[in-house]
Amino acid sequence: MYDIAVIGAGINGCSIAYEFLKEAKRVVVFDKEGIASGGSGAAGAFISPKFSKAGELKEIIEEAFIYSMEYYETNFYHFFTKAQLLHIAKDAAEEESLRVFKANTTLRLKEANEALVKNLTQKAKAKEHVSLDAGVVNAKGVCQKMAAGADFVTLEVKDIVYEDGYWLIEQQYAARELVLATGAYETILQEPYIGLRGVWGHRIDVQSSLQNPCSIHQFVSISPSSEGVMAIGATHNVHYHPQKSKEPYDLTQGRQELLQKARETVNLGEVEIVADYTGLRSGSHDYMPLLGQLVLANETLQCCEKKIRVKRPDYKEFLYYPNLYMINGSGGYGFVLAPYLAKMLKEHILSGKEISSRLSPARFFARWAKRS
Repeated sequence: MYDIAVIGAGINGCSIAYEFLKEAKRVVVFDKEGIASGGSGAAGAFISPKFSKAGELKEIIEEAFIYSMEYYETNFYHFFTKAQLLHIAKDAAEEESLRVFKANTTLRLKEANEALVKNLTQKAKAKEHVSLDAGVVNAKGVCQKMAAGADFVTLEVKDIVYEDGYWLIEQQYAARELVLATGAYETILQEPYIGLRGVWGHRIDVQSSLQNPCSIHQFVSISPSSEGVMAIGATHNVHYHPQKSKEPYDLTQGRQELLQKARETVNLGEVEIVADYTGLRSGSHDYMPLLGQLVLANETLQCCEKKIRVKRPDYKEFLYYPNLYMINGSGGYGFVLAPYLAKMLKEHILSGKEISSRLSPARFFARWAKRS
């Protein structure tokens, strides 16, 4: 018997496991392949704010950025590299966004690293940019460390049933609380409203003579050098899905695209690819993450139709699965958002602290119900 079961061992699932392990709870984590075997393991795991003018997503990512910088440095310093970040605008629209960001941000900005600027291309030097202290996480290493105190089961979970106050998983494991952190591979619940989208990610680790001291973000993300190796990655393919696409992913073409985009920003010199990492990263259709309980769609439609169809429905009026929660949809900001979201979900489950409605999966139910 477990206090909590987590399905999915990416950064979201491992962050939840860690939060409950800190509370001396008994935790089991399920994944069909292994810890950080999907999109999280393929991520560059950059810790960065969102450089935009305004909006709810910018606000929550900035809150999470401030929290996660201290979180990783305090709890997982062996897997965290603090490094200056240089974000360079891709086009004229983003240049305007960066100018507004710099004029209004409360984050402490820095001058661009001189050694790095020397290696930028002329086009990159001419673009608007912003620089501040940020970081990079060892994706697989930190996920494994987070989940180290939990029981781990390699299993593709397809069957979950709620009976007598417990969730039964594949009729073998029982837990009081159940958290779905399955990324864009979500197939366990057949609820029609869950608004997830998958974006294929590809990262390459390259050996290069370039000694890069910073994280660089423009067309792709480039990590600082570590023993002559840099990571270059992007969530750049919205069409490929490993379970739905007819053709396998073209690894060679993906490599060429990443290198071509990186060379538009920085003079890489000769490179040797030493490793590839690929995986499906999970985003939402409105780009905000999903955090909290899941609505029972049919039951809520039957009992609460009039309450659903008002302009601003009260999510508290909906019917929910008991003790079942989701943490998902963080897109390319998974390693920034996960620790912050996991803390919020733990506080909700253990202390009843309310989660903002802007993050609730119920928002997608309300939109779907009005269309249905």
